[in-house]
Amino acid sequence: MTAHPVHSYWITNSGREGAIGSPDARFPYWSFTKTVIAICALKLVERGALDLDENLSGKPYTLRQLLNHSSGLPDYTQRRAYHRAVAAGERPWTREKLLSVTLAEGMLFEPAQGWSYSNIGYMFVVDLIEATTRQPLHQVINAMICKPLDLHSIRLARTPEDFHHLHWEAARGYDPNWVYHRCLTGTAQDAARLLHGLMTGDLLQPATLRQMLAAIPLGGALEGRPWVACGYALGLMSGAVQQAGTAVGHSGGGPFSVNAVYHFPDACDPVTVASFTDGTAEGVAEFAAAGLAVAP
Repeated sequence: MTAHPVHSYWITNSGREGAIGSPDARFPYWSFTKTVIAICALKLVERGALDLDENLSGKPYTLRQLLNHSSGLPDYTQRRAYHRAVAAGERPWTREKLLSVTLAEGMLFEPAQGWSYSNIGYMFVVDLIEATTRQPLHQVINAMICKPLDLHSIRLARTPEDFHHLHWEAARGYDPNWVYHRCLTGTAQDAARLLHGLMTGDLLQPATLRQMLAAIPLGGALEGRPWVACGYALGLMSGAVQQAGTAVGHSGGGPFSVNAVYHFPDACDPVTVASFTDGTAEGVAEFAAAGLAVAP
């Protein structure tokens, strides 16, 4: 079995921090970006600019349902044509083609009548954030999250060149515009600090954070991964993992790397861990993060 070098950073509630691997290396955050998008949307809810539970204009679903994947929208990653196009190095599809291919068979179910992971739903949340703030997403993230937490490495990838300086050499051949809800990049340290700031109350009001943490239970163990109970909240995977107990955060993966960014509140000194590695098995990064959560 090929070993996958893991780069990790952790920070505890008492202030202890540590790293494994390259502290200055920058990685794609993949679906951990969803957590960041959800934080921005919820901050707009706090300001009264958005409502979690009103149907969006002309749509059958709400912001909450988009954020917890209960809207009934399908996902482009379920389409073989999408994966073939990415593997072939084609130019990213236009938005019109993406929606035509993905929505060809309509909704998967009526809103709130099921659960299905949808990147399309998060693309629509980004649309809503940008329309409400009248600012591009990268400016919103910088103002709402990076500046308050003093995070300097995080960038929103907008061109293939934005991937050229990432740690994995394979990143140089990838166009981040294939990630239609956008893809953040940054260090493991800043990923850990971002989630830790969220979970320790530095980004959202207590009532809003409680809303964000309210999870839909989705089942038990997953083969090849540490989960023994799974759920999904608002931009957060939420459940329990072997040995480390409760885990709240997000995993992510693309064609050449994976990551797991989680807060483990059941640890003696609650800890947030961000782990990044190559390959396509998210379980590798998840096991690494969970292992650090129970390390002495």
